[in-house]
Order: sequence, then structure tokens, then C-alpha cells
Amino acid sequence: MRMLVSLLVFMSLSSLAFSDENASSYILPRPLIFETHELKSAAAIYDDDSVNVNCTSWRFAAETNNLAPWKTIPAECAGYVKDYLMGRGYVVDLERVSEEANVYASSFGFSGGDGKDTWIFDIDETLLSNLPYYLEHGCGLEVFDHTKFDKWVEKGVAPAIAPSLKLYEKVKDLGYKVILLTGRRENHRVITIENLINAGFNNWDELILRSLDDDHKTATIFKSEKRDEMVKEGYRIRGNSGDQWSDLLGFAMSQRSFKLPNPMYYIPEVGKTNSYSII
Repeated sequence: MRMLVSLLVFMSLSSLAFSDENASSYILPRPLIFETHELKSAAAIYDDDSVNVNCTSWRFAAETNNLAPWKTIPAECAGYVKDYLMGRGYVVDLERVSEEANVYASSFGFSGGDGKDTWIFDIDETLLSNLPYYLEHGCGLEVFDHTKFDKWVEKGVAPAIAPSLKLYEKVKDLGYKVILLTGRRENHRVITIENLINAGFNNWDELILRSLDDDHKTATIFKSEKRDEMVKEGYRIRGNSGDQWSDLLGFAMSQRSFKLPNPMYYIPEVGKTNSYSII
């Protein structure tokens, strides 16, 4: 008897559930629950893809110098930038720059040369990597803190950027005069030399750092003036490697410049100097 009652109740509910009149109020089939879950998952995927696309676009604009001066990376791109720096993409991009520079550097003949063919290297994020420091400071999410960064520099433990070390050794072997031109200050000369040597960089021809007289200058002006002095001394600046456009632009530019990727910070080419524009 109970089974019969249960069957009648089930049939009654089934009829009610599938009637046109009550469809919107009563039909909540399990497949709809699954569909809702799938839609939420799709939305989450879309959001992730949207962030990835937007942050890739932002990084491309930053690398091509198409953004207005910026002090920090976009907050929503913090994870994206960290993943890029810690992943294969950053390594491949560095290798590509090194390989292209290598081909170009090898295109000049040095048989019986006069020793005036010159290659300039920036140091931070060009020869030496400060990634260990930036991983602790948001990979560009934090506003640059000069005092904290100086403490990192004074440890003298920045590792070499391997593709840059390969290029460095190549241009030395080819016979270029190698000049290191950095925004680091003169008071960091000793620790910078120690760090470079320990990282594998040896036998450069000149290391130029900021003096007190250069402290008020933008990176572009400071480096342009130093390059201009080289040109006036008769040197041919064949190549210039740097991670910032302020390393490469200005005047007395090299015959060809090679921009290394760096989505963590931006050093203005013009305008007033500030706490994040001296590296």
C-alpha cells in the first residue's frame, strides 16, 4: 500500500514538474546545476584569459616604449609578471636578444683593427640579474625603494644573466673594447666589481658609474654624455645592450642597440630624476 502511495505521489510530482504552466517555477533538473557550474568555470577561464591577454598587451607596450611613464606594474598583472620572469618565456626572450646581438657583432671584421670598435653594456637587468631582490618586492608591484635596493646591491650577490654572459664573452673574443656604463653610483664601485667578477664577467676595458656631478641628470642624459665622450675620443660604438630605453636612446647612439626584456620597472628617458630613475 505504501509503495502504491509513493508511486502515485511521484507520478503526480512528475506531471506537475513537466507541465507547461509550472515549468519556470518547479523544474530544477540536475543537468541545470551542472550547466551552471560549467558556466561559472567558463567565466573563470575567460577572466584568466582576459587578464593574460591584457597583461601581455601591457608588457608588449612597455617593451616597445609605447606607454606613458609608469612607476609600478598594473596590480592585476602581478601574477602574470612573476610567472613570466620565472618561466621559460623570459629566458627565451633573453636568449633571442643575445643571439641577434651575437650575429651582428660577428658581422664586422677585426683583422688589423685599430681597437676603436666598442660595445657598451648596462649592468642591472642586463649583465646582472636583480630578480632575487624583486621577487621579494612584488616583481615591480612595489614603488622602487632606493634604500632597500642599495642594501641589496651592497650584498654583491646578483647572479649573471646567462645569455648576456655568453654575448659578453663573444664580443671580448671578437676584439671589441667593452665599456660598462651603469646608473649605479660611484660609491658602489668596489662591490660592483666584486659582484661582476664573481658572476663571471672579467677583463672589461672601462667601468663608468654615476659621480656626484651626474646625480641630478636623467639616465638618458647621463649615458648620452658618456657615449658622446667616447665618440669624441674616436671610438665607434658598434653595439649597446641595455634593459631600459634610457640606456639606448638620446644622442651619440650606437650603430645598433639591443633591448633586453624587463617588465619590472621603467626608467624615464626625460624629465626630472627621481628615486626610481637611477639604475
